[in-house]
Amino acid sequence: MQNSGIRPSYFGLEEHGIRNANTVFWNLGTAQLIEKAIQRREGLLASGGALVVRTGDHTGRSPKDKFVVRDETTESSVNWGPVNQPFTPQAFDWLYGKLLAYLQARDLYVQDCFAGADPDYHLPIRVITERAWHNLFARQLFVRPDPFSTDQHVPQFTVIDAPGFRADAAGDGTNSDVFIIVNFTKKLIIIGGTSYAGEIKKGIFSVLNYFLPARGVLPMHCSANVGASGDTALFFGLSGTGKTTLSADPGRRLIGDDEHGWSSRGVFNFEGGCYAKCIRLNKETEPQIWNAIRFGTVLENVAVDTAWRLLDYDDASLTENTRAAYPVTFIEDAIVPGIGEHPKNVVFLTLDAFGVLPPVARLSPEQAMYHFLSGYTAKVAGTERGLSKDPEATFSACFGAPFLPRSPQVYAELLGERVRKHQARCWLINTGWSGGGFGVGKRMSLPVTRAMVSAALGGQLDQVSYRPDPTFRIEVPMECPGVDPEILNPRETWSDPAAYDQAARDLAGRFRQNFEKFGIGGEIRAAEPVLA
Repeated sequence: MQNSGIRPSYFGLEEHGIRNANTVFWNLGTAQLIEKAIQRREGLLASGGALVVRTGDHTGRSPKDKFVVRDETTESSVNWGPVNQPFTPQAFDWLYGKLLAYLQARDLYVQDCFAGADPDYHLPIRVITERAWHNLFARQLFVRPDPFSTDQHVPQFTVIDAPGFRADAAGDGTNSDVFIIVNFTKKLIIIGGTSYAGEIKKGIFSVLNYFLPARGVLPMHCSANVGASGDTALFFGLSGTGKTTLSADPGRRLIGDDEHGWSSRGVFNFEGGCYAKCIRLNKETEPQIWNAIRFGTVLENVAVDTAWRLLDYDDASLTENTRAAYPVTFIEDAIVPGIGEHPKNVVFLTLDAFGVLPPVARLSPEQAMYHFLSGYTAKVAGTERGLSKDPEATFSACFGAPFLPRSPQVYAELLGERVRKHQARCWLINTGWSGGGFGVGKRMSLPVTRAMVSAALGGQLDQVSYRPDPTFRIEVPMECPGVDPEILNPRETWSDPAAYDQAARDLAGRFRQNFEKFGIGGEIRAAEPVLA
């Protein structure tokens, strides 16, 4: 085993059972990893310097292929079910042994990093990959250590990513040839059969979601930024709701775009980079993300003209889920390290393709916990393979159910405690449709949504009158600076009010049906929509 690169750790790959690899490249820098990726034909440089790669058949996460090892450590602490599918220790050891055999005589790339910007909570991690660009992805997304101290780095959790190795579903206990398996006892994640790099970051996010609640920290699938007066805001939301776009606000400083913790001291970023969707990216509406795409950025599945190397962000022929991975320092005036005060505003983003939720509403703490547990958005054709042309309501607990090893109530109780203690204002922002559902109405424009978010965070909505929504019972402002008042009342934007009433009742029924599974009563259950 030949080592190459910068200060390999004394805690070598033998500690992971990896022996007889060809050359191990330790903690290579950005330029070196890009060189390796190009030499190995893993990607190409686009005009402007970004590295463009393809992820093959898998252009998004594979939730049905994710497992958690069920043993004495996890038996009573993991919320077992469709999200956390159990995997036996014996099956893990068998598959891991096959993976180790596959890695022999191969070049490997190692990045020693941290997850968590707050030194009191950061987790030393290691990412071992067979592809150079996956190692670059890890370098850009996680928190980088001092490059002169990596020889002392001892990982507390390790990811081994080998997309070229595929499982045998019949013999290995997996659902397909793809697998993402978390072993909390061995502090190890193994990934195979998929080149989608998001599995690496979301695997570590799941690990933090398991460990941090026991330390009194609320792990959150949200972005965060800070205003000129030092006020922190959180933006919860599922993919496509605008979480990254709205937090990348030229008028506010970015803490992070995707994963954060809320401790007794405040908010901190889990990562050192951003993973932005860039389908139909536009310089005028998303200038910070546009300017972040340069040398060092990894572009997944973005169309590129191979002759001139020009990027086409409007081309969704490979996937709607085109992505840009870059260090948070690529965002102008970002906060490094990513630490902020206790938030003054908590924003829940939903893309309501049925067109019935108001574009902005104020929530009580009980309503906030209800909507946090519900985690509602809607998916439309193009966001995922296999979806019909009709909208599909999706409820993802805590706006991140696929990454929650523990019961959703654990995270909701932490949120409620934090919101009440620090008197955070809570808002629901609908970035979806107005004037009708998908195919009839129009999607809310980004400038209008930004105006409402700015008014909420800036305190302008504290000075206006509110009316309760008759179905969802959330408080809707009667006016908002820079926004047509008619837009604020979704019923008035529909040409057929009776059709709106029916659509609102239908969505309210979906909310109520989904919430049944939590078995929660009291003030939180009382915050649910009514069926008039």
